[in-house]
Amino acid sequence: MGKILFQLPNVKKIIFVLTLFTALQGAATIMQAKWLAEAVTSLFEGEEIKQLSLVISIFIAAFMTRHLIKLVLSKTIIRYAAQVSSSLKREALEKCFALGPRFAGEFGTGNLVTLFIDGAKQFRLYVELFLPKFTGMLVVPLLVLAYIWTLDKTSAIILFLTLPILIGFLILLGLAAKKKADKQWGTHRILSNHFVDSLRGMETLKYMGLSRKHARSIKEVSEKYRKSTMSTLRVAFLSSFALDFFTMLGIATVAVFLGLRLVEGGITLLPALTILILAPEFFLPVRELGNDYHATLNGQEAGRKLLEMIHTPDFKEEKALIPQWSCEDELAFHHLTVNREGKNSLHRVSFSVKGKKKIGIVGESGSGKTTLIDVLGGFLEGNEGSIEMNGEPMSHLKKTEWQKQLYYMPQHPHLFHDTLANNIRFYQPDASLEAVERAVEAAGLESVVALLPNGLNEKIGEGGRELSGGQAKRVALARAFLEERSILLLDEPTAQLDVETEYEIKKRILPLFKDNLVFMATHRLHWMMEMDLIFMLEKGEIVEIGTHEELMERRGSYYRMVCMQMKGVS
Repeated sequence: MGKILFQLPNVKKIIFVLTLFTALQGAATIMQAKWLAEAVTSLFEGEEIKQLSLVISIFIAAFMTRHLIKLVLSKTIIRYAAQVSSSLKREALEKCFALGPRFAGEFGTGNLVTLFIDGAKQFRLYVELFLPKFTGMLVVPLLVLAYIWTLDKTSAIILFLTLPILIGFLILLGLAAKKKADKQWGTHRILSNHFVDSLRGMETLKYMGLSRKHARSIKEVSEKYRKSTMSTLRVAFLSSFALDFFTMLGIATVAVFLGLRLVEGGITLLPALTILILAPEFFLPVRELGNDYHATLNGQEAGRKLLEMIHTPDFKEEKALIPQWSCEDELAFHHLTVNREGKNSLHRVSFSVKGKKKIGIVGESGSGKTTLIDVLGGFLEGNEGSIEMNGEPMSHLKKTEWQKQLYYMPQHPHLFHDTLANNIRFYQPDASLEAVERAVEAAGLESVVALLPNGLNEKIGEGGRELSGGQAKRVALARAFLEERSILLLDEPTAQLDVETEYEIKKRILPLFKDNLVFMATHRLHWMMEMDLIFMLEKGEIVEIGTHEELMERRGSYYRMVCMQMKGVS
């Protein structure tokens, strides 16, 4: 809890301001109780209300001052909470983009959506509610206790002994509630991922007649979340009951002792009434903190996740120079190892590429093809080994100069909820309509555009018109033709396509290879005829390097893979 708070920007400054205003509010509360008790005592002793106009005026002024300070506190903390929530959300988003698609994939799309939309709001609520209540709990009881001590030491001792019991139960029940809330947040994340996946696959489920069965699955996950929520609420209600019970017990104990001593003449009415009015104010900040603590548990967890994301180690800062790629440039990997989830995705990979070559990366599923593409794209950093660019060493390729030259085509190109034209303009938002039309023609999208009611202005992506896998690949190709970058990274560009669509896409892709450095990871070996060099991967290691003809003559791993595919075709 404290760790989260003290990692927030300008938190010490805001705590100082809150402490100052809370102390003023506490002083106003004491003055309000003092003058109210004096007015009531005077009336009890037979004075007329007209004679108490000054006392009543001071009481009203103290009352107004207290609530005016409360309003200022509320405005201050609301503004701070909005700023810090927006700042953390922006920093977390920037870190998410900086760490690349691999990090987003591992974190989960549903988790990210939940965190950046619901989580950021809940964290804002946590800051709004918790910070002023926490400051009030530290300041107000001390001020009230000090004032009561000057009036009656016995009452001050009773209050002093009761408060630790109240705080002890608050801590015990708070720990139980936190455990429940953490479990609930985990269930919420599962539900979010499940919901996002369900939306994406709804059309396929309906087509296959599995929508009713999947509806039962959604019901089961939702029921699990309901039970988790109710379990957390039970602990919250128990905590609120304990706080109210011990608060009333403490006030009642003070009242009993005051009453007995008042009857015996051990204390006069004025200080006794003042203490009785202040006793609830002594416990109020603790009660408010306890009640709001449960309402902010999800916000605490969301804040912790945002800060974890922000503090995730980024790539090492380096000042290596990256040239505009040409025929004279050379890229070399030396014993590069990438360790993911406790195992080597790449192990001591070494190779060098000079000029504008076409490199095919092949191997069985899980051999490390995608990981190598991610390293080449600057999305991953090696744990061991090094990379050299024209003889200059570096630890990773996450360089702005390098990535501005790259065009990355993943297995599943993402289509944003926007027009087809703007999806093609993704890398070049200011591209003219004529340039987009040329890219559409080069990618073979004319027939698709002709079928759309609004042509290039048709909304596609989530919430818009759905495109097939082959059409999505063509949109990705159109982006590449529009961008005209000198380095291409293709990760299974024709995976999950039928043969006819694959060969049509291939005809469109091949012109992109001309005068470019190309790295293409695929298990479709017919592409290897177009490659200048082939890297054969097995279990994260490059076991063979050569042209198609050279590797076939060696009759090694590549040869066996070709033979297996040919048998599968026949």
